Amino acid sequence: MIDKILRLGKETAIYGLSSIVGRFLNFLLVPLYTNLLLPSDYGVIATLYAYIAFAAVIFGYGMDAAYMRFAASWEEGEKKQTYSVPFLSVVASSFVLSLILHWSAPVLADWMGIGGEAVPLVEMAAWILFFDAIVLVPYAALRMENKAGTFALIRIINIVLTIILNVVFLAVLGMKAEGVVMANLVASALTLLLHLRGIARNFTLRFSSTLYKQLLAFGLPYLPAGLAGIAMQVIDRPIMKALTDDATVGIYQANYRMGVFMMLVVGMFDYAWRPFFLRHAREPEAKQLFARVFTLFCVLAVSLFVFLTIFIEDIIRIRVGSVFFIHPDYWPGAVIIPFILLAYVLNGAYVNFLVGVYLEKKTSVLPYVFGAGAAVNVAANLVLIPPYGMMGAAYATLLSYAVIAVGIFIPSQRLYRIEYEWKKILALLSVATLIISVFKLLTPDPSHLDLIPKAGLAAAFTLLLFFARVVSWGEFRTTTSAVEQLSDTPR
Repeated sequence: MIDKILRLGKETAIYGLSSIVGRFLNFLLVPLYTNLLLPSDYGVIATLYAYIAFAAVIFGYGMDAAYMRFAASWEEGEKKQTYSVPFLSVVASSFVLSLILHWSAPVLADWMGIGGEAVPLVEMAAWILFFDAIVLVPYAALRMENKAGTFALIRIINIVLTIILNVVFLAVLGMKAEGVVMANLVASALTLLLHLRGIARNFTLRFSSTLYKQLLAFGLPYLPAGLAGIAMQVIDRPIMKALTDDATVGIYQANYRMGVFMMLVVGMFDYAWRPFFLRHAREPEAKQLFARVFTLFCVLAVSLFVFLTIFIEDIIRIRVGSVFFIHPDYWPGAVIIPFILLAYVLNGAYVNFLVGVYLEKKTSVLPYVFGAGAAVNVAANLVLIPPYGMMGAAYATLLSYAVIAVGIFIPSQRLYRIEYEWKKILALLSVATLIISVFKLLTPDPSHLDLIPKAGLAAAFTLLLFFARVVSWGEFRTTTSAVEQLSDTPR
């Protein structure tokens, strides 16, 4: 079992390489944006990309997920057809939708409240959505073909192009918000070229209407579920803008992005996890394997949560010359970061709990799960932001992710029951709660606590994981031995 888990870990690392490198570098653009863009410009970009996130779900309408599910068993259709049917459908629908958005840009800019000067931004956003949508199935194919290296390379190239173009357009050419959007558009268009070889290899003009109906039946439930999921991630910005002001939204946005550390871990895991459990679901020890994976994921995610909560104030205060990692004007928002990190931990739990729904093709429950999460998110934001400001939005985010984790766990267990290692997970959470409680008791202002006692708390947390038997020394030695053997085994 340990070798399979380690292979999952290796694939997670490869898939996540693009995210680790790219998203971290992309996060480093925050100083660039905050120094070269006015708060109003930054607000326009944040608002526009919130709507892009919603539209991207509609453009994809679950075809990449449907392709992956049907590609796992080729009896569902011929290999090239299984690839080409969702690919062609996304190309056709995305082109039509992008034309409509382009022609409607003046109306949309006014509706979004970003002003007539933002019409060119909306026009460019329409074609960003087109290029990003038509590579969804090619990216999914690389995952199903276990071409993690190629997947990561293309993602890294896309992100590096975006970063370079941002620097050129903003720092060199002096462009403002339009430079950010144009950089994204050019990078997305160039990325399509990198997929052309894979598209040509898998493509056929034969179109099966029967297969298309099956793909739609599986993928369409992802549409409302995806919209609800995006709502959980970005709906707090427009609500906060309506209830507070642009400055509050800007501070919240900058600190929310510090959740990138946990988001990377969950995203990396998700990329490798779905193909992994699809490949191993029929094995006799599958349920035991999946339970162990969940425990190890929790150990990793909760450990990262504890360490970041302890050291996050030091991270945001890193200074190089006169440039801060996060400008001091944004430091008051650091209080939301632990709650955003914890929300992403719950999102990782949701990803783990997907197994039963995915294997049994019961994706029809997803709209209800995400609908409940989105409804709780909107209601909680409306209730909590007026008295608590940005902290209210952070509370709402955490609460909504708890709803989807519990919401997917219940039907998945009914469909495919897994005996998770709850005793170990409870011990893990108890240790984490103890350390964070001690940390909070030491000082109400973490920025005033020296690094030495913080490092001592981090070390104590690690040792307590062994003493609480969340992780055993025997497992540690077995894993180390397996890593050595796995590294010597040709793939």
